[in-house]
Amino acid sequence: MRGERLVFEGVSFAVAGGEALVLRGANGSGKSTLLRLIAGLLRRAAGSLTWRGAETTEDPEAWHAALCFVGHLDAVKPLFTVAENLAFWAALGGGKADDLIPALERFGLANLADVPARFLSAGQRRRLGLARLVAAPAPVWLLDEPTVSLDADSVAALGLAMAEHRAGGGLVIAATHADLGLEAAQTLTLGAAEAA
Repeated sequence: MRGERLVFEGVSFAVAGGEALVLRGANGSGKSTLLRLIAGLLRRAAGSLTWRGAETTEDPEAWHAALCFVGHLDAVKPLFTVAENLAFWAALGGGKADDLIPALERFGLANLADVPARFLSAGQRRRLGLARLVAAPAPVWLLDEPTVSLDADSVAALGLAMAEHRAGGGLVIAATHADLGLEAAQTLTLGAAEAA
C-alpha cells in the first residue's frame, strides 16, 4: 500500500544463491516499494517473505544482517571523508578494515579517500554508495536503479562486482530501466500504476 492505494498484488518470485532478479516496470509501478518491502523498511499489507526457509519477520536482525540495500539516496555523510563513509558502512555491516581499499579501488575512488564527501560529484557519490557492497559483504544485494549517474567504466565495475557476488553464491535483486548485463537473470515486470 502507498497511502490508501494498493500498489501491487499477487507478486510471487523465488531467487536462490547465485541468481539475479531484475524488477522492471513503468515509473510508479512499485519497483522501489517492492525493494523496500523486501528490505523490511516498509510493512507488508499481506503475503510472506522467506529467507532460508523462515519468514523474515521471525528474526528481522538476521535478515537485515543478510542484506545490503542501495537505494535512490546514496547514504553518504557529507562531512565524512570518502574513506570514513566507507569505514562506517563496513563496520555497520561487519566488514573488515582490510576490505576498504579494495572496495575503493573497485569503484575508482582510492585517490579520493581523504576528500570530504561534500566535494564529490553525483557519480562519485553513487560509486561510494556501491562500494559498500564490496566493503561489507552480504549475501543479498537489493539495488534500486544502481547505474544512475554512473559512467560506462563504473557500470562495468558494478557488473563485475555483481558477477563475482553471484559466483560466490550471493543473490541480486535490482530495480532498473537499464541493462545491467546480468546473465541468466529472471525478470519480474510490475504492472503500470498511477504516478504517485
